[in-house]
Amino acid sequence: MLTWPFLSGDSMQPTTLLLVLIVMAFIAYQLGMRRSLAVVGGKATQLHSLPSYHGSFVALVAFIPAFLVFAVWQGFEETVVTHIVISDLPAEIVAQEQGSISLVVSNIKNIVSGAVSASDLSPVLQQASDQYLALLAKSKAWLTAVVLMLSLAGLFAAWRAVNKDARTRNWVEKVILVFLIASSSIAVLTTLGIILSVLFESVRFFGQVPFADFMFGTTWSPQTALRSDQVGSSGSFGAIPLFVGTLLISFIAMVVAVPIGLMSAIYLSEYATPRVRSIVKPLLEILAGIPTVVYGFFAALTVAPLIRGVGANIGLDVASESALAAGLVMGIMIIPFISSLSDDVINAVPQAMRDGAYALGATQSETLRKVVLPAALPGVIAGILLGVSRAIGETMIVVMAAGLAANLTLNPLDAVTTVTVQIVTLLTGDQEFDSAKTLAAFALGLMLFVSTLILNIIALYVVRKYREEISV
Repeated sequence: MLTWPFLSGDSMQPTTLLLVLIVMAFIAYQLGMRRSLAVVGGKATQLHSLPSYHGSFVALVAFIPAFLVFAVWQGFEETVVTHIVISDLPAEIVAQEQGSISLVVSNIKNIVSGAVSASDLSPVLQQASDQYLALLAKSKAWLTAVVLMLSLAGLFAAWRAVNKDARTRNWVEKVILVFLIASSSIAVLTTLGIILSVLFESVRFFGQVPFADFMFGTTWSPQTALRSDQVGSSGSFGAIPLFVGTLLISFIAMVVAVPIGLMSAIYLSEYATPRVRSIVKPLLEILAGIPTVVYGFFAALTVAPLIRGVGANIGLDVASESALAAGLVMGIMIIPFISSLSDDVINAVPQAMRDGAYALGATQSETLRKVVLPAALPGVIAGILLGVSRAIGETMIVVMAAGLAANLTLNPLDAVTTVTVQIVTLLTGDQEFDSAKTLAAFALGLMLFVSTLILNIIALYVVRKYREEISV
């Protein structure tokens, strides 16, 4: 029976090796601290850097080079081993097309993992799987040896370099600075990669569908024809119904969430007693922890039938899935976001501003309207924008309560759909990424990104215009 050699004790597993490196770094830290105190006879004031910096210096030198080798080795190990195994296969197999080679590699890995019995396949694949295992065993053994030797060498060299004049603080701070820059760069590059991936796929879509038809078309029917004689697959990609549906549901949600959330924040921060606040605020924030699928069930099973029943009683024709039902429940979901942020911002306004207003004869309501809220306006706007972003990006509630029909209407009693729902629908199941139907999801995502960006720019302008400069 074939087994992984490094699981039987011939060499360490990668996770075990990484844990050993971390333990060695901790030991190196302790040795570095003791070494720094030993060279000055325990008088830490004679050291250029604190003992903790000397310990960090030894630990980093023992860990970083070994970890980099470990990471690179792990990243390329399987690719290199697979390439060597393929190069040793018989010429008639290697000469086949790439798809067959991929199948051979998959069969070899299935044998190694135990998913397929070696006796069920040809002797050539059995021999290749044995070679694959042997090479992996050698690779793991060499990785263990190289990483441990490199860590020990770094530990010894850094330990020897510790003396009272060693500027280890400068070195450690530079390493930390490089780490911070790398972390921020990864965040920026990740964002850039997301934007570029969406942009490139959107360009491919607009190569098949005119931009004007997408932006100003009033019919959304992304079912493209598979055959020239197929009927009922017009492939209309007018996004106006989706944008209108998104704005309609988001508007209803914000009409519900903003007044209730803001008023509850004002009450809790300015009028409620400490006991009431300690009870009501946690209960209100529980709404933020409820999964959106639960809100969707509530909207589909309770709110939508209720609205339909009330509408029937007063003579209105309400669809079984309506924008009003989705918007109302979405507004309830957004209330804790606006309330919590607004409450924190209002509480952050200095009490001295309130006391000054009271000293001039202002009432509590006048102080709230003319002093507290203007000072808290940037934070309140930030909370509202967070709610808007949540409303625009919500999917589950819309699917369950508003439906999938791309109707161009401003009637909240009709069924509508949103951009995010259509993105999910277009990318569900097996899709061909060369078709306009699938690429339309990326175009919708790009338009959603641009809309959110414009919204943030407007918000920044409003915040800067109405910001109150507080000087104490």
